[in-house]
Amino acid sequence: MREIDSKVITKEVKKLCIEGNIYLGDDVIKSFKENLEKEKSVLGKDILSILIENAQIAKETHIPLCQDTGMAVFFVEIGQEVMIKGDTLTDAINKGVSEGYTEGYLRKSVVSPITRINTKDNTPAIIHYEMVKGDKIKIQYAPKGFGSENMSQLKMLKPSDGIEGVKEFIVKTVSEAGPNPCPPIVVGVGIGGTVDKCAQISKKALFRDIGTHSEDEMIADLEKEMIKKINDLGIGPQGLGGNTTALAVNIETFPTHIAGLPVVVNINCHSARHKQVII
Repeated sequence: MREIDSKVITKEVKKLCIEGNIYLGDDVIKSFKENLEKEKSVLGKDILSILIENAQIAKETHIPLCQDTGMAVFFVEIGQEVMIKGDTLTDAINKGVSEGYTEGYLRKSVVSPITRINTKDNTPAIIHYEMVKGDKIKIQYAPKGFGSENMSQLKMLKPSDGIEGVKEFIVKTVSEAGPNPCPPIVVGVGIGGTVDKCAQISKKALFRDIGTHSEDEMIADLEKEMIKKINDLGIGPQGLGGNTTALAVNIETFPTHIAGLPVVVNINCHSARHKQVII
């Protein structure tokens, strides 16, 4: 059994929050550059160039990429041979978020859903746990802005709607979102499970590096088909027209009940920030 002091976790989470809001991943920047070459709209090209420049300025000046530093979302894999010493893992992560958003001067956006009173340190975080083999903890972090989150949709399809119903819902959701989620977007899709599980895996899909595809060949083909259909909508960068509406469509699936076909489309803006650490 390996012991990990909760203070170590708090320190690493604090670092994730600060760096995750400043440094855009290489996968996203690479996608910007690749789409810049393929974009047919002159205005679309200008916007993609600005996004590349913005990422570079953020990196050089250590200033957040976007004023919306999001709600902190975590996917955590806990080795079954790990014991946390000190705070609980949840408390340690929330302390890291509090310190990161406070000391990193990141915008605090978390409020009570009823009174709208701000919690003042961007806690509590949204944390999804999974037990795995081993003696390590893997923490994946993403700050989720709500301009894009608000454009996400859930649909409880009937099994008879089949794959065509799924495709139609994905394209319809993106079409209705239009410019609101700050395209080019990353589209996370969850298919199957229950309402809550479907939403969870749609969020997890957003953590995947742009340019990678599902290991399931059928799902990988579906991802490629969907990104083509979405980019054919003509929404384009920032909704001003063009053929770069989405950088990626990432799909996760989970077995479901014989009577159901839940689908969740979770949209992320062009600032597809995600960072991880293994302790």
